[in-house]
Amino acid sequence: MSIGNSPEDDRPSEDHTPQAGDDRPSIGHVLQQARIAAGLTVDEISQSTRVRIPIVHAIEQDDFSRCGGDVYARGHIRTLARAVDIDPEPLLAQYGAEHGGRPAPTPATPLFEAERIRSEPRRPNWTAAMVAAIVAVIAFVGYTAVNGGDDDGDKQQAAEGATPSTSKPASPKPKPSTKKPSDPKPNPSDSAIAAAPRDKVTVKINAADGRSWISAKDHNGRLLFDGVLEQGQSKTFQDNQKVDVVLGDAGAVQLYVNGKKIQDEFQPGQVERLTYTKGDPEVG
Repeated sequence: MSIGNSPEDDRPSEDHTPQAGDDRPSIGHVLQQARIAAGLTVDEISQSTRVRIPIVHAIEQDDFSRCGGDVYARGHIRTLARAVDIDPEPLLAQYGAEHGGRPAPTPATPLFEAERIRSEPRRPNWTAAMVAAIVAVIAFVGYTAVNGGDDDGDKQQAAEGATPSTSKPASPKPKPSTKKPSDPKPNPSDSAIAAAPRDKVTVKINAADGRSWISAKDHNGRLLFDGVLEQGQSKTFQDNQKVDVVLGDAGAVQLYVNGKKIQDEFQPGQVERLTYTKGDPEVG
C-alpha cells in the first residue's frame, strides 16, 4: 500500500471527453474511474500488474504511444482492466475501432517494458561435455583392442618366417570389437515431462506457432528464465510448489503442465500471466 498517494490524487488534470459523435467515455477514463472506484492508487496498480507507473498514467490519459505498439497496448489494456475487475473486451473492441482494427501478431521482443527483467548468465552444459568425453574413451578403447590384436599376429608371423612353409596362411579371423554402443541420452525437457513427478509441478512451454517472449519464476519469486523462444524451441521448468509464467504472445505457444497439454483459446498477441501448482491441471 503506497503512503500519501490516494486514488483521487492520481486523477489527471485534463478532462477525458469523447470525440464528436461518440457518447462513450474514453478507454483511459473508464480504466481510471474503475481504479478509483476500487480504491487503488497508480502505485498499487503498477505493483500488482508490473505495468510501469508512467505507462499507467499515459494509458489513463489515452496516450498509447508509450506502450510500444498495438499488441502491447492491447495487452496493457487487458491487464489493467482485469486488475480493477472490469471486462476488457469492450475496451479492446473500442481500441480496435479507434486504431484501425486488430493488428497482425507481432513477435515479443525485449522492448516489452512491463516485463523486461535482466536474465541470468547462461551456464556451461557440463552434461553434454561429460557424454562426449565418455564416448571418446569408449571409442579409443575399442580401437586399441582391435589394432592391438593385429599387431600380435604380425609379430608371431615374423618369428615363424625363418622356417619355410608351403601351406597357405590361414586367413585371420576378425576380432570382435569390444566397443560398446553408447546409450542415447534423453532430452532433459522430454524426460521432465515424461516423468512428471507428483511431488513437483512441471511446466513445459513450446513455441509451436511462432516466437514469443516468456518469463518463469519459482514459488520463492526466483527468476528461472526471461527471454525469447524462437519458433520450434521449448523450455521446461520445475518447482516443489508452484511455477509462475508470463507469456508475451500466448497464441504462439503450447503449454504442458504435469505431463498434460493445456487446452486454451489464447489469441495471437495476447499477454497472459499464469500460475500452476502440483495438482494442475485437474482436467487436461
